[in-house]
Formats: sequence, structure tokens, C-alpha cells
Amino acid sequence: MAVKNLKYCVNNEWRESRTGKCMPVTNSSTGEIMAEAPCCTVDEVESAVAAAKAAFPKWSSKSVQQRTDIMFRLRQLMEAHLEELTLSVSMELGKNLDEARGDILKSIEVVELACAAPVLMQGDALMNVSTGHDTVMYREPLGVFAGIVPFNFPSMIPFGWMIPLCITMGNTFVLKAASLTPQTAVRVLELLIQAGMPPGVVNLVTCSRDEAELLLKHPDVRGISYVGSTAVGRHIYATAAAHGKRVQALCEAKNHALVLRDAALERSALGIINSTFGCAGMRCMALPVLCVEEACADEFLGYLIKFANERKVGCAYDPATELGPVVSAEHKQSVIDWINQGVAEGAELVLDGRDIVVPGFENGHFIGPTIFDHVQQGMSVGDSEIFGPVTCIKRVKDFEEGLAIMNASPFANGSAIFTQNGYYAREFTRRTDAGMVGVNVGIPVPISYFPFSGHKQSFFGDLHVMGRDGVAFYTESKCVTSRWFGEEEKKETKISTWEGTIARK
Repeated sequence: MAVKNLKYCVNNEWRESRTGKCMPVTNSSTGEIMAEAPCCTVDEVESAVAAAKAAFPKWSSKSVQQRTDIMFRLRQLMEAHLEELTLSVSMELGKNLDEARGDILKSIEVVELACAAPVLMQGDALMNVSTGHDTVMYREPLGVFAGIVPFNFPSMIPFGWMIPLCITMGNTFVLKAASLTPQTAVRVLELLIQAGMPPGVVNLVTCSRDEAELLLKHPDVRGISYVGSTAVGRHIYATAAAHGKRVQALCEAKNHALVLRDAALERSALGIINSTFGCAGMRCMALPVLCVEEACADEFLGYLIKFANERKVGCAYDPATELGPVVSAEHKQSVIDWINQGVAEGAELVLDGRDIVVPGFENGHFIGPTIFDHVQQGMSVGDSEIFGPVTCIKRVKDFEEGLAIMNASPFANGSAIFTQNGYYAREFTRRTDAGMVGVNVGIPVPISYFPFSGHKQSFFGDLHVMGRDGVAFYTESKCVTSRWFGEEEKKETKISTWEGTIARK
């Protein structure tokens, strides 16, 4: 296929970059280069910020209903183009069609939430807060926000977690799209422009970390929303906050589940297979570590291996595929290196996916389901994020040991327990460090009305994406206290004490 030269977008105009450097976008199933994304220059990134700044006064002055009207139209367009967008995600990332469709549907879910902006932006009011005084609190937009996104959810993260709430609250946005998977974001932005978004409200660039550094320090950028590694997230949080910006940095995870002997083992294993191998493990809500009670570990592992072997590995956009490729050749090698590391550390490799070959797609970035047993604390394969279809079993004596191992992790994005015991389920939800918790649920991602609330080194900031947190992140409160005088009060010539004190009488 012909290699497509992608452009960047400023003021609703798709522009050719002047850069001499481009980044390849591959078809993950074939290994072929589909497109090249420009590494935009610093001046081009600067132009995106300038456009967003120029658009802010007029956009923020529009009624909230006018802004949400665009969200209603975007929702219709995304639904009309659902299968096109699904195929785009599947080809450039490697998710199977169901998983890719889910990426788009989760975006639409937050677009729907943004349609409720007239309610979400409502403040509070209290009449006669003190004698003759009324106070109203308004939520107002701040200005330009920037988003730096990873490759693994090309639609949901930028056009779900970030842009819908940001712009319906009245802000403008600069998106640094993921260079490995930019085409879906480009297409959704085209639909947003088609929905009637004015020029400059959302701008899109692709670039390296060097050029993106501008966004962290630029005086016209009021806040940064980031998803990616903890090392980079820590840098973004420290740098942007030091420059007076709001930051939400969603970072790495190593989610653990605790499987107790009284769990519905076969059913639990079936659900966990989807959690740990879904999206080829390339998601921060994967479930790559299972703390399994010794009393049931052998039986549970048998079910896990059985269901893993039944997963059909194949071309991402083949409707029969259950486990597609990872995103790139480099990422595939990274996952293989991790598997090799686990073997070197002494973990027992009971299912090896390193040498899998998909007939007709020999150059695709495929890794089969991989399972390690007898993973001990301190083994990096069980403690660090791999971002691939690799599952680690840590055998534990009981509930307390399992919970202690889980809470020893520096990450606390999600956790789950599989049990039929209500006491242990309650204790787990109360005492786990994770911000998103499942009880017999392997992927406890909340619907968009609630925040995506990672903890510890899985998140830096105060306000999470989605839900009321998302609304608060993209707005600031303004409190207005007013007093009006009757005819007699107009004649008063003396206020003996501070206005607030006299008002309390």
C-alpha cells in the first residue's frame, strides 16, 4: 500500500510540516509502513498553542449549549463512522476488532458525558449567606490545555478522557498525538471539525519529547493532561507544576488480583484471561499478576493455561481473532526481552508465546499468551510493567499474604479479588491501595460518570480524568458575593466594623 504522509492541524487547517524527520506508522499485523507522522518543529508546536490562545476568548464566550451542540453532532458522526474508526485502531495498533470498537465506544461514552455540561458546570448558591448578602459560585474555563497521549488507546484517551470535557467547559486544546498510532486521532479530529468546531479550539501535532517539552513550560498553557510511563509522568508533573500549571499524569501500572480458594475458579480464570491478555496486555488496566492461594493454585493454573491456549492469535482485523499483535517491532522485542528476563530470574515459564507465527502474517508483531508460575517478590518480571500478553502467578498462603504483596507494589492503578466470601471482599476493598477495585471483576474500569482514579506512582496530580474530577480539572471556581441596599440602607453613613462582621448580625 502507498505510504501516507500525515499532516498536523492548526486552526482547522491541515498543514505540511517543514520538518526533515518523520516517524513510521506500521500495520501491526503485517509490519508494513502505512504512514509517516511528521516530527513537528518547535515553531509548529508554538503555532498550535498560539491558535488555541487566540480561539479561547470567543470560544469561552459561547453559551454552554452552543458548545454541547457540537458534542451532540460529534457523537452522531462517530457512531456513523464507527466501523471505519474501528478498523483504523485495529490496523495501526493491533487490537482485535471487538477491542478496537470498544476504544471508539468508550470515546463516545465520554462525549455523551460532555453533552451534560450545562448540568456539570453548575455551581452553588446560597441566599442570605449572611444578613443581606448572597454568594454564588461559578465554574469558569481557564484557557489553553495540552494533552500528551500514548499509543494504546488512539481514540479513547485524547477524544474521551481529555478533549470532550475540556472544550465543552470552554477551554481550547493542543493535542500531541501518539506518533505510533496517530491516524485514528487525525480522523476523529476531522469529524470534530465537521461537527462545527471553530478554528483553533482543538489543534493537533505529532512530535518528539524534545518539541513537546515546550508545552510543559509555555506561559499560555494552563494545564497538562498526560498518559504514559511513570518516569516521564514524574518529569511532566514536576516541570509543568513548577511553571504554575495544573497537571494530571496517569502513569504505569502493575495491577494484581487475589484469587482465593473459595472463588468460582473456572469462571474466574475465564474472566481473568480477558483481563490479562485483552488488548495484548497493552493497557494500564490489564491484570498481569495473580496472587493465587496455594490451596487452589494448581487447579486454577490448569484452567488458565487451557483458556489461554484456546485464544485465537491472528491478524487484528480478522473477525475471528481474539489476540492480535502488539504495536510495533520494537515493542515486540521489548516484551520478548522481558520474557527472557523472567526465565533468567528463575520464574517457571509454563506457557511460552515468544515463537508464535501467524501464517500469511509472518512479519506481524505477534506474541502468544505467556504465563509464568512461581514468580517471587523481587523478580522484575512480576514487579515492573511489561505491557504485553504476559501473566505472572505469585502463590500465597492466604488472604493476608496476598494483600500484603499487592500493597507492596509502588503502583496502585487497579486491583481485584476473586472470592465468594463477603468478609474478605469487604476487607479487600477497604484495605487495597488501588484506586479502582474489582470484586469478581477483572477490569474494574469505571464508567465515565466516575473518575479513573489511580493511586501511588500510577498517578501524579489531584484531579483525575472523567467524572466530577474531570470537570473540576478543566474549570476554576469563582465566588461572587453581592449585597443590595433598600432606601433606608442607602442613607447609612457609618460602618463601624469590617463589612463581613457587620453582616453577620
